[in-house]
Amino acid sequence: MADDPYKALGLNKNASQDDIKRAYRRIAKTDHPDLNPDPAAHERFKAASTAYDLLKDPEQRARFDRGEIDAQGQERPQRHYYREYAESGDNPYRQHHGFDDLSDVFSDLFGRGGGGRRGGARSFDMRGPDQRFTLEIDFMTAARGGSTRITMPDGSVLEVRIPEGAHDGQVIRLRGKGGPGMGNGEPGDALLTLIVAEDPDWRRDGSDVETTLPITIDEAVLGGRVEAQTIDGPVMLTVPRGASSGQKLRLKGRGIKGADGRRGDQHVVLKIVMPPRVDDELARFMEDWRQNHAYDPRRGK
Repeated sequence: MADDPYKALGLNKNASQDDIKRAYRRIAKTDHPDLNPDPAAHERFKAASTAYDLLKDPEQRARFDRGEIDAQGQERPQRHYYREYAESGDNPYRQHHGFDDLSDVFSDLFGRGGGGRRGGARSFDMRGPDQRFTLEIDFMTAARGGSTRITMPDGSVLEVRIPEGAHDGQVIRLRGKGGPGMGNGEPGDALLTLIVAEDPDWRRDGSDVETTLPITIDEAVLGGRVEAQTIDGPVMLTVPRGASSGQKLRLKGRGIKGADGRRGDQHVVLKIVMPPRVDDELARFMEDWRQNHAYDPRRGK
């Protein structure tokens, strides 16, 4: 990955969190391996994914900006000069010289008595590193749960199960699908950070969802039963007599499954839609009605 995660996303340090999210989505839509087989596009996508994983968390982003961590999210070692360290009173090695004194350090690092000697050197086992990726899913997959196929950097294809009620920023752990281990060490894990794509028909607020339901003039005036879409499929909804645009109706328990296992509610916003053409009959009716029933909704109640 590039040393500058902002550059990997085509941004500068003044970018907002929304700018960062939009930039990543733009790159994912053009350079994802499943959409673009070009190796250069694959590298751009990998760099953008790693950059987004670092910058999407405001606290982690601030630490990078202060120089406390590097572009991979690793701690930057603090610099200590030899003289400062050697002369410190609590330095247990300040009176020792030579390479033999480092044996205990390497023994602690690689394990005492573990493994054997290969070519005159002690072998050791180490678990492989975890690898972080970003996965974009559509709204309904997040709401209902499901599965999706992803292509890993080594070309392997995995089936990933998305839990019901998945949310933006949620991390899915794929055990043993990360970097390879050393010696007999097990491989690390793959950590997938979910991005839930925006949907023009659905808006989410925690476990609640909101949709807009178009209704006709006569349905608004007279009321009636109309079909409304829910996460589970269409249901019949009662529109009250005299309904107005912007009025909200609640469908209890038709929202998204929360962390506690309970589902939120769906709020249906009514929107009165005029007919595609106002004919003479409708115009005359409204003119006659207005003569004796005129009202001004802009003056309030």
